[in-house]
Amino acid sequence: MSKENIVFRSLPITPHRPLLPGFAPALGTTLLWTGLLVALPLSALALRPWEHGPGAMLHVLTGDRVRAALALSFGAAALAATIALGLGLVLAWALARGPRSGPLAAVRRGLDLLIDLPFALPTAVSGIALATLYGPRGWFGAPLHELGIDIAYTRAGIEVALVFVSLPFAVRAVEPVLAALPAAREEAAESLGATHLQVLARIVLPALRPALLAAYALAFARALGEYGSVIFIAGNMPGRSEIAPLLIVIRLQEFDEASAAAIGLLMLLGAALCLAALSAARRALR
Repeated sequence: MSKENIVFRSLPITPHRPLLPGFAPALGTTLLWTGLLVALPLSALALRPWEHGPGAMLHVLTGDRVRAALALSFGAAALAATIALGLGLVLAWALARGPRSGPLAAVRRGLDLLIDLPFALPTAVSGIALATLYGPRGWFGAPLHELGIDIAYTRAGIEVALVFVSLPFAVRAVEPVLAALPAAREEAAESLGATHLQVLARIVLPALRPALLAAYALAFARALGEYGSVIFIAGNMPGRSEIAPLLIVIRLQEFDEASAAAIGLLMLLGAALCLAALSAARRALR
């Protein structure tokens, strides 16, 4: 018998142990949290609309007011996420590639703090501030009103509120990826004669595509579920500026919980499909 076999046979046989200590308690806690705080409420939401039968649920979802509110919520969220993505890319570029010393560095740090401000503000405070700024007598609303442009109490006001709350998500999803990109590639392309636009289109944006999709998904999800900041600036006119979350609250105030659950379930399914499509596209780009 060879020396290698003797050494191998002398090793003690130990049972398989997980690489991470405490894996079983962590897994159990995760499953408990998922079951109680995610799966159970979603199951209740999925079952509640059917208590009066499929016909009643279909009648609720096909009503003109519900269809207008759902179309406004999803359409406004998609447009706000698109705007937030464009602005977020510019702001992320300024934060990731901005100066680290000198007077402009202080400006960059101040901008970095302001971007996170919507995270800390209550949504009602954001709505009141936006309605004050863009109202007919506001700092921005009054000059625009004289030009015949109304922001507050219109769909434009909804977009302003949704961009305000979703922009930080777009910036924070793109900024770390942009900061990690090696600047040597861009410098090499410029040394070979590429213009700034060519460097952006052929080097920077292709590397950022997964991050941009993630930023859009986060901004879309945030805008779709927004309520507090929108109701102060939207006007809340049924069929015109009434969002689906507000309609759900109205149905609850009318003690029509089945209708509220039906609208919520449709919003949940629509949001899940949109986010699943974005996630699949992001994995394909990787």
